[in-house]
Amino acid sequence: MEYNQFTGSIPASIFNISTLEIVGFSYNGLSGNLPATVCHRPSKLQALALPWNNIDGEIPSGLSGCSELQTLSLSFNNFRGRIPMEIGNLTMLKKLYLGRNNLEGEIPQQLGQLKLEVLRMQNDGLTGLVPPVIFNISSLKYLSLANNTLSGSLPMDMCHRLPLLERLYLFGNKFTGSLPSSIGNCTSLKDFSLSRNNFTASVWQHCFVGSIPQEIVKLGLEGLDMFDNSLTGVLPSDIFNISTLKLLSFAMNHLTGHLPPSISGWSPNIREIYLGQNELSGTIPDSISNASKLYALDLASNSFTGFIPDTLCSSESLQMINFGWNYLTSKSSMSQHNSFNSLMKCKNLIMLIVSYNLLSDIVPVTIGNLSYLEIFWGDNCGIMGNIPGAIGNLSNLMTLSLQDNYLSGTIPATVGQSQKLQYLNLAGNKLQGSIPNTLCGLKNLGYLFLSGNQLYGSLPTCIGNLTFLRKLLVQSNGLTSVIPLSLWDIKDLLVLKLSSNSLSGELPPEIEKLNVAVVIDLSRNQLSGELSSSIGNLPNLAEFSLAQNRLQGPIPQSLGSLTSLEFLDLSRNNLSGTIPGSFEKLSYLKYLNLSFNKLEGEIPEHGPFTNLTALSFMSNKALCGLPQFQVPPCPHTRKRPTERKMLVLRCVLPIAASVILITLVLVFVLTRCQKRKARIPNQDNMFLVTTRRRFSYRELFQATSGFTEDKLLGKGSFSSVYKGTLSDGLTVAIKVFDLQIEGSLRSFDVECDVMRNTRHRNLIKVIGSCSNPDFKALMVDYMPNGTLETWLHNVPDYCLDILQRMNIMIDVASALEYLHHGHLTPVVHCDVKPSNVLLDKDMVAHLGDYGIAKLLRNQESTAQTSTLATIGYIAPEYGSEGIVSTRGDVYSYGILLLETFSRKKPVDEMFVAEMSLRQWVKESLHCAVIDVIDANMLRRGDEHFTVKEHCVKSIMELAVSCCAESPEQRVNVKDVLTTLTKIRVEFLKNAQAKTTQEVVRI
Repeated sequence: MEYNQFTGSIPASIFNISTLEIVGFSYNGLSGNLPATVCHRPSKLQALALPWNNIDGEIPSGLSGCSELQTLSLSFNNFRGRIPMEIGNLTMLKKLYLGRNNLEGEIPQQLGQLKLEVLRMQNDGLTGLVPPVIFNISSLKYLSLANNTLSGSLPMDMCHRLPLLERLYLFGNKFTGSLPSSIGNCTSLKDFSLSRNNFTASVWQHCFVGSIPQEIVKLGLEGLDMFDNSLTGVLPSDIFNISTLKLLSFAMNHLTGHLPPSISGWSPNIREIYLGQNELSGTIPDSISNASKLYALDLASNSFTGFIPDTLCSSESLQMINFGWNYLTSKSSMSQHNSFNSLMKCKNLIMLIVSYNLLSDIVPVTIGNLSYLEIFWGDNCGIMGNIPGAIGNLSNLMTLSLQDNYLSGTIPATVGQSQKLQYLNLAGNKLQGSIPNTLCGLKNLGYLFLSGNQLYGSLPTCIGNLTFLRKLLVQSNGLTSVIPLSLWDIKDLLVLKLSSNSLSGELPPEIEKLNVAVVIDLSRNQLSGELSSSIGNLPNLAEFSLAQNRLQGPIPQSLGSLTSLEFLDLSRNNLSGTIPGSFEKLSYLKYLNLSFNKLEGEIPEHGPFTNLTALSFMSNKALCGLPQFQVPPCPHTRKRPTERKMLVLRCVLPIAASVILITLVLVFVLTRCQKRKARIPNQDNMFLVTTRRRFSYRELFQATSGFTEDKLLGKGSFSSVYKGTLSDGLTVAIKVFDLQIEGSLRSFDVECDVMRNTRHRNLIKVIGSCSNPDFKALMVDYMPNGTLETWLHNVPDYCLDILQRMNIMIDVASALEYLHHGHLTPVVHCDVKPSNVLLDKDMVAHLGDYGIAKLLRNQESTAQTSTLATIGYIAPEYGSEGIVSTRGDVYSYGILLLETFSRKKPVDEMFVAEMSLRQWVKESLHCAVIDVIDANMLRRGDEHFTVKEHCVKSIMELAVSCCAESPEQRVNVKDVLTTLTKIRVEFLKNAQAKTTQEVVRI
């Protein structure tokens, strides 16, 4: 039953059919576990095929009961744990497919007892040495252990022990040593890939002494893949003459030698040649055209010289050419021998890379005929002339990079016709004119680099239409006018560089919309006015420069909120006032330049200032401070004793008298209030009731259609939450307190007490209330995306990626930081857990439910309570002694952080005895953190796997430190927020750098 839409668990009853021989549910949506009883009844089962589903759990050892099983296919699922050794008892098994799961551990020795023909266990988490007995399975035809972490070397007599072997895939492991000298005896071998290992030069010593031994040439190989190893020596030219060869890949090694010059040296069947990143030299011979089926040719990063052959595109099959980073030249830039004229004959070309050569050609108009072209890299290769307007005919173009050439003229407006364009780099040329408005129509554009040209005019006012833009670099041009307001609407912009132009006007408060920006450089322009305090709302900003402008006024204190800042340059302006003391909080700041301004007052001494020098503060004549800053010492005037006495008499005594008088009045008022308390219930909540909208019970009853079940969003310990639509059309969440439950009235009072004075974007906003003797409710913002609990556990189809989870946890940390440190009365939430984290329509997280919160008044750091919070999230001192503190919230946050990235609840049944969620994760940090990460979020083989794994490991380390047993050992929530924000910035930087490297390598 392949390619259907079956969902849910596999019914165990299916396996009770005693006559069943085949069970196949490939390419469906099945989930759950494979029943442990799978082989209790069906003694005749011969094939069990369940690939491409969502089945998880461990592979049941009970499979050994299927004694007649010949095919077991469980690939592309979520199986975890070790491979059961009991599979070795399936003596009839011929085909075993376990690839692309989350398996771990070593390959069981018992598999060597089988008479397998196919063994595929690629893309799992297998480790250790491959058991030698695996190479004793003489019936084996197909062996794939690719993309694991296996090590060791191949047995020298491998081909003698595996005489029937046809396909061997061991790429993406840690194998070392050499290719067995007996490789010529593998007479059945057609395809093998040992790429991305650590095989060494001895490969050549055993196999390729002078030329390829005849035994290898006669093997009938179709695929020979050894890229990304440590091979050295000369590349034998005879290898190209294997008539059956289709794939040849030795890229990313240290090979020398030349390509075969004769026509007979090229296999007519070869389709892919990857020799990039070696030390090859010589010319690209005309004889390469004999490879009539060739469609991919990679010779990049070598030392090839001479010309691109005129006959290269004789065959219409060529689709991918990478000649970048060589020493190729052009016969003539103005004739039919132009190198690009030769390349324009490749009508089916998809990718063309000629960067970093010595071509000195012009791009011909005929480039418009390459209708399939998707990628064109021609950086730093001497291209001259204009960009032909015909480039707009390339409807499939996604990447165009012509950086650091000699292009002149204007940017053709026709570029805007390439609607699939994602990457446009024309930096470092001599382009003139204005930036065409047609670029605003490139809806998929993510990277726009136009720096280092002679462009003038203004940025297009429609620039805000490029909503997918991640990097905008237009520095070192002649742009004038003001920065269009629409630019600040590009909310996902990471890097903005507009320096060295003549831009004018003020920097608007709307700059805060770039809240994911990492780099903003607006230096060397003519910007004026004062700095907006909204700049402090850019939490990810690492580099910020406004140097050499005409800015004036004070430096906002809010810049001290840029906790990720590493580089800040405000030099050569007209800034005045003092250096904000908040700068001492910028713990990551490495470079600060405030020189050539009109600043005054004391230079701060702590935080990043301990590592700064006088160069940061030059030409500010009114500054004072420490000697290391080469400024005068600050005057600290001392008053004479008689002056101090007069000060006491004139100031302190009247103040003290006033305090005493006010205290007496307060005592009197409080005494009167105590007497009136019985007549005026919930006096403390009147502020909330009177300052926010009040609702009647009738209004709420109508809004919820009578508090019906279909309006119920969820239930808590003291209340139920309903979705309601008010008479004005506003959708709200209505939290109704069950007054029959002991403690519910106190819960309502506490929530009112907390909510009446809290204002933060990551806290649930109260809209109004309804308070009667027998009915109490709060109206808060409705969150259409539900709770984090739902996204993690309740709906299997939901899957948050790494960045989404980081953003949510940063939002929660921001809320706690405000409650603990940004509020006049510190608030301890006491119940931080996934069900209390709500997500709005933009997936911004809001912390809610303050029913058992504690307010630390009178400078308290801890308090006691008898109220029990949620099991699994309670700090040890809370659960045992009832002590609550801000450190207890940090503990709960740490557990929440672990749960968010592992998708394991702290009360999961696997956590028994001494093993807890924290301990489980902590132990994995020393070996393989991938073992505890949510498999739906990250798997081996994913794009940018290393970057993602490093990011999550850093997060897990932070989480473990949050939930230390002792409160004193836990980190402060401010440090949590700063660290997590820093991790996100590094993740975005590294992921982007990795993407750029991969695009270049293509």
